[in-house]
This record gives sequence, structure tokens and C-alpha cells, in this order.
Amino acid sequence: MMWGKADISCEQPKAAERRRWPRSAQMPLYSEIPESTELASLPFSTEELRPDRQFAAWQERMAPLIDMRLQNQAKADEPFAVKQVAWNLEGVLLIQQEAPAFSFERSAEKVRFSSIDHWQITFLRTGKTWTSVNGNVVENEPGMMEIRMLGYPFYGRTLPARSTTLILPCDLFAAHGGLPSASSNIVLGGERVSLLSSYIDFLEVNLLRLTRDDLPSIRNQLREMVFHTISPLVHGQIDGEISQSGLMTRARHFIQNNLGSAELTPETLSRELAISRTRLYELFQTSSGVLNYIRRRRLLAARAALNDPADGRKIGEIANQFAFESAANFCRAFTHEFGYNPSEVRRHSRDFKMEAPSRTAVSSFDNWLSTLGL
Repeated sequence: MMWGKADISCEQPKAAERRRWPRSAQMPLYSEIPESTELASLPFSTEELRPDRQFAAWQERMAPLIDMRLQNQAKADEPFAVKQVAWNLEGVLLIQQEAPAFSFERSAEKVRFSSIDHWQITFLRTGKTWTSVNGNVVENEPGMMEIRMLGYPFYGRTLPARSTTLILPCDLFAAHGGLPSASSNIVLGGERVSLLSSYIDFLEVNLLRLTRDDLPSIRNQLREMVFHTISPLVHGQIDGEISQSGLMTRARHFIQNNLGSAELTPETLSRELAISRTRLYELFQTSSGVLNYIRRRRLLAARAALNDPADGRKIGEIANQFAFESAANFCRAFTHEFGYNPSEVRRHSRDFKMEAPSRTAVSSFDNWLSTLGL
């Protein structure tokens, strides 16, 4: 059955739901994250903002991922209490969030101009959400696991909810040939999901005590648990979908490992994947073509280098590293892609510590998402 945007359930909030996670796993307040914590985190709260700025600040925070609207009769100048902490597990992002009801959309236009095409896995602790992709609406609730590819448009709504979300780059699953494409926009339950959810609970309880030395094993454990939770539950997909997903993962992995090579061309990629040029172009059709995909990945990697205060190279040297013919060509491509020039990024990285906290958090969250898995 096809659903329009107005058809997503308007069910009213029910009585408060039973807490399903350990009390010690709740989000720390902004001021409660000690400086000695080794894991990088980006706390966000509207608590100290004026009521008429709270929803706008939340919109700005989440703009790299989704566009948001208020629901029903809510007004933008009314209080909108949000707490969120994003944790960088160096290859995986873990996001704890508590927010009121709102509507959300990741539009086709946002997808087209965004480098964010990761997997998103959400566990609701309280509340309920409805999300539509191509007219197919799925409902998520506590005890279930929702999986979605951020490289495709979607829209939906949420009741007041507390959640934990994982953002995982597609290439994390390269050794397994990628997650099955049929995994996108589904909600799963059962013992495997409960086991994975329990492991996420364990991580949350220990986030303040984990060290960077713990992260490789945690990342590997998450990869294995996520893959072996999802794959058996979507085994009914057709072989062609498995082949498509595996090919795309191999292609992305090869491109990422050869961004600095002038020999990275569609012909080289076709030979590496042992497929025809026609098949290759079909594979990258939703990414605006293979050449555009390669160019954008190079620009993203260059932006990450420019944004690193420890990287003192000249802009021309960074352009050369990523196979641009000249600094002028690089600057034109960079400005066209991002709407600002490389010099602005370099100045921003040098002045990073001097910027206002809210602007810094937004910029860093965007950067974490854009460079995840690079």
C-alpha cells in the first residue's frame, strides 16, 4: 500500500513506557563528561538556551543528517528540551539522544549533495517512530532495531523518545561483501537483536571508562555482531541484490585506497571489479556517476586534511596529493562542491579553539559524519 506524507500514523503518545536500559547508561549532562575521558565526544543540550532559540539550535545541529519540523500546534519560540551526546569510536559513531516529538526528512536533494551514505541503526529506549521510504512505512518501538541507509531519501515522525543510534560506514563490512541492500528501512526483533542491544547497553555504561586502545576490538565486535544479526534475518533477498551490494562495497573500498592515484579511472575500476563499463555506470547511477563519486571522495579527503590544525602543508600540496592537476583547478572544484573555498577551511582550523561552542559543535558533528570511514 502506498502512503503519502499525511498518512504516517498520528497516534497520540501513550503512557510512559517502562525503562529498558540501565540507569547508569543514561546520557551524561554536558558538564558531567570529564576532561580526562579518552573518547572524543560532542555533547549538545538546549537547556541553557533561550526558549525561542532551542528548536533552531536543534535544527542546526542535525542539519547534516536531516531537516526537521515541529509537529501539530507546537511553535518555534516555545521550549524544546533536547539532550544528545555523539561519541566517536573512530570508525563508528554512537549517538545517545533524548528529544521531544518532531517530524524529519532526508530529502532527495540533501542525499544528492551529501557525502553521508552510511548505515544508521537505531534502538529506541522509549517512544515510537514512523519512517517512510518509497511509500513503505516502518514503525520502530523499544525492543526492536531499525536499519536504514543514509544514501536514500526518507521522511517520518517521532513521539518524544530516548534512543541510541549507531552510524557505521558501508566499508566497515567490506570483508563480508557489505551488508545486504535489503536491510535498508526495516525493523527487526528477536534474540539476535536483544543480544546486540545488550552489547550496546554495555558500551553505554562504560563510555566514560573506555580508552582509545579499546576501540579496535569494540569496532570489530560491533561489525561482527551487526552483520550476523542482520544477514540471517534478511536472507530472502534475491542474489542480484547481494551481488550489487558486494560490488559497490568493493568499488568504494578500492576508490578510497587509491584517491591519490592519477590512474584511478573508470577503466581501472572496471578491470579491478571485472565488470563492463556499462555495469559500472549502472552501479554508480544513484551517486551521480563514477567520476563524480571519485571527485567528491577526493574533495572530502582534502577537506579533512585542510581541517586538521596539525597539517601545515600548503593548499597546492594537498591538491597534488589527491591527484588534482593544479591548485587552481582544486580550488574551483572545492568551492563548487562545498560553497566555500579551501582557504576558509584552513583559517577555520587555525581559529578552531576561538569559535563559539555551538558553532564548533555543529561543524565538528558535520565533519565526523562526512569523514566517517575515510
